[in-house]
Amino acid sequence: MSFDEANTVRDGLRDHLTQNGWTYIPAATLPRTEGDVLVEPYLKTALIRLNPEIARQPDQADEVIYRLRAILLAVQGEGLVRANERFAEILCGGLSMPFGENYRYVPVKIIDFAHPASNHFVTTTEYSYTGAVTRRADNVLLVNGIPLVVGECKTPVRPAITWIDAAEQVHDDYETNIPALFVPGIFAFATEGKKFYYGAVRAPLDAWAPWKEDEDDEAASPIADVMDTAMNLLAPATVLDILKNYTLYATDAKNRKIKIVCRHQQYDAGNKIVDRVVDGRIKKGLIWHFQGSGKSFLMVFAAQKLRLHPALKNPTVIVVVDRTDLDTQINATFHTTDIPNTVNAGNREDLRRLLSQDTRKIIITTIHKFAEADGVLNDRANIILLCDEAHRTQEGDLGQKMREALPNAFLFGLTGTPINQVDRNTFRAFGATEDESGYLSIYSPEDAMRDGATLPLHFEPRLIEYHIDREGIDEAFSTLTDSLDEDETRDLIRRASRRSTFVHARERIERVAGDIVHHFKESVEPHGFKAMIVCYDRQSCVQYKEALDKLLPPEASEIVMTVGRSDPDEWKHRWDRSKEDEEKLLDRYRDPLDPLQFVIVTAKLLTGFDAPILQTMYLDKLMKNHTLLQAICRTNRPYSGKSFGLIVDYIGVFDEVARSLAFDEKRMREIVTNIDSLKDQFPEMLAACLAHFPGVDRGVNGWEGLIAAQQCIPTNEARDAFALDYINLAKLWEAMSPDPFLATYKEDYRWLTQVYESVRPVNCAGRLLWKKLGAKTLEIIHENVHVEGIKDDFDEIVIDEDTVRDLLENRDEHTIKKLEIQIITRLRKHANNPAFVRLGERLEQIKEQYEKGFIDSLEFLKSLIQLARDVVMAEKEVETVEEQQQAKAALTELFEEARTDTTPVIIERIVTDIDAVVRAVRFDGWQQSNPGERDVKKALRGALRKYQLQNDQDLFDRAYEYIRQYY
Repeated sequence: MSFDEANTVRDGLRDHLTQNGWTYIPAATLPRTEGDVLVEPYLKTALIRLNPEIARQPDQADEVIYRLRAILLAVQGEGLVRANERFAEILCGGLSMPFGENYRYVPVKIIDFAHPASNHFVTTTEYSYTGAVTRRADNVLLVNGIPLVVGECKTPVRPAITWIDAAEQVHDDYETNIPALFVPGIFAFATEGKKFYYGAVRAPLDAWAPWKEDEDDEAASPIADVMDTAMNLLAPATVLDILKNYTLYATDAKNRKIKIVCRHQQYDAGNKIVDRVVDGRIKKGLIWHFQGSGKSFLMVFAAQKLRLHPALKNPTVIVVVDRTDLDTQINATFHTTDIPNTVNAGNREDLRRLLSQDTRKIIITTIHKFAEADGVLNDRANIILLCDEAHRTQEGDLGQKMREALPNAFLFGLTGTPINQVDRNTFRAFGATEDESGYLSIYSPEDAMRDGATLPLHFEPRLIEYHIDREGIDEAFSTLTDSLDEDETRDLIRRASRRSTFVHARERIERVAGDIVHHFKESVEPHGFKAMIVCYDRQSCVQYKEALDKLLPPEASEIVMTVGRSDPDEWKHRWDRSKEDEEKLLDRYRDPLDPLQFVIVTAKLLTGFDAPILQTMYLDKLMKNHTLLQAICRTNRPYSGKSFGLIVDYIGVFDEVARSLAFDEKRMREIVTNIDSLKDQFPEMLAACLAHFPGVDRGVNGWEGLIAAQQCIPTNEARDAFALDYINLAKLWEAMSPDPFLATYKEDYRWLTQVYESVRPVNCAGRLLWKKLGAKTLEIIHENVHVEGIKDDFDEIVIDEDTVRDLLENRDEHTIKKLEIQIITRLRKHANNPAFVRLGERLEQIKEQYEKGFIDSLEFLKSLIQLARDVVMAEKEVETVEEQQQAKAALTELFEEARTDTTPVIIERIVTDIDAVVRAVRFDGWQQSNPGERDVKKALRGALRKYQLQNDQDLFDRAYEYIRQYY
């Protein structure tokens, strides 16, 4: 018997759906003609069953059906999405008819969402419809005679056929030639028995998505996985829930109406939020969905369902952001989707008024508007806070103010970048201890890339090679500082050695700009993508703009930044834009036909900015943690022809990127748990601080109160003792804030903070000296720092602050300390063998090079793998076969001996993964087998892909040769 799409995929779906609440009825026996979209007898029966008024006069059902037919007929004139929106509005309860007593208008129920079992669920196959042409859909799901889901299947046994062929048939043929069939539809699906994708009406194919329920429950085969997916997505209750609560209609930048259907992670998180609020026992939850996976729409879906849920009795939903640009983005998302009863709290007074007046709407605000919310603003329990980017301000004192203002509210944090530092911990602030790993819902970077919601991120280091004219600096600097004393000279050196001094060097900016233009023209522009340059500061933005204008037409680049009050008037005139003008500029940037190819930024657009055409970020600014991760993820949005986002690194953030992408859940949980032990220490430490001020009345305000406090610590020794106690107390406060536990101590802590600030020393002299001589010092540095070239192989040292300070402060040459050879455990077994002694010496040299900064972590890894290969080769000459088989993987063991406290955790993970590949895929004689070599190479690529290193051919070759020789 042969396999084809009908007897495998189509009929398999049919049979599985009949186990899942659907009744199979052959299309030929349905009471309809091929010219009917609806199965009208089923629809009429449902209208009579669900509406008492129609039940009394069944002919009234015909009037409702006439209304629905009118929308089907209007599709040619008003477009499929608009007709689909009108039809969905009626299905969701938006139709009233004069069927009541004395012709009173009453709502007409077409589908019973509250009681799904009251509906009639039918699955059928080969559903033909004749419009301008005749087409036949493979699988159709009808609710009360209305086709809500259309599926197209392809054969699983032809390698050239994929789900995309089925999706194209739906999008390019069916929706174009028989649009009336799709007017009632929620979404369509496409499968070839290997992959299962679904998409909203008229959604382009790159917006279609997979539906993943449980990644841990792996199906036994691809077709079994497709069937499991269909059982989950196409369950009757899920289909109705998506129709009612997880479908949006929006207007895009070109004023076109588009339909948006939730992705699985949004559906999962939205329902978990709603279920937790309805249950009422647990008052918070943390949602970690990776950057670019649709958190804004998740908030819209969740807010929409919360507002409509009858058990919540007309709740208030507050969407809280911590930046003005995110406020603008969230407002735009809600308003373009026409979500009713949405208001923006324009200022602090608006927020206070809305909450004190018990407003029952969706309120969008920034957390800073809670700053003056002293005391309780509303103590209702059916207030739900959805906090976007749940860290930074929302974990500190503003977060505490918000909690105090709404003491009984539910609190949900949504973040793409959880933070696990002791003093800033997203898990402690928003995570519930009842949730495994601290999350209510998690959608990891791996999940997002697997589903195509985001793209992989690739990194290309292109570090700067410097030549510093030390003699020139010494001579000019001696002349400049001749009249200064030793302390003034040291202060000037400290300021001159800052990284910004070198970042702003004119020659450096010009060389980097030239390299950017060359790289862009070679690698980015030919593919139709655009780029962003992230600069050190506003001055760097202007310098890069000037440099680019010498190489490209001025219209090819624009600066987007916030201009400060003290900035030059020219900057204000050129780049101080209104929100409206800035948005117009960004719309131009998103337009592939517009000549604007670069946006130059330093802080703006690094969060919340969505431009899928942006593929490459040229990074010349040091960033860390969530700030770095949010920034680089501007490039990971899917776009036609785009397979990855590229970060070109000119300043050296490789290890920071690795740390930003590494989330150690176990450590996070330990930190959350350990916070409780700090509560026992806080009252004692607070008392120790207050003990410095015996008899002082802390209720006295103004200068009298401040003088009374300062008189208690009149000497440097007394102030130092107080400062030491206060700093320790402040660390505790930051570690626990915004825990409600601190509310009792807030006033005392605020008083101590003000006293501390009033006595903290300020080095005014140093600042005045820098203002006087700083510009000249910069000139000396810039004139004597020359850029030799831009290196993309990590071979040259990057001049950082410490290196520069050493050049300026120390006139004598440093002597090179003789290496002390330490033979590690593996080499010690052969201590008398000269070959192993030399290998030990090489290891120490590698370690010293890395510790001194002469090589970066990636080069360290490559050298370590090369050394591991050589150790294995040497061992094979002296060890028995049994010893080789029992030996621990050489690379892992060498790494354990070579690691230091500063070795990045990502290097350990790569090493572990490479050795895991060896153990997992090797078999005797694999080196002499083409399939064996292919499998090992594939597994190695997979191990490196986790760290975006699969394209580093040098690293791959060394690792592969190590694996070949070891086994």
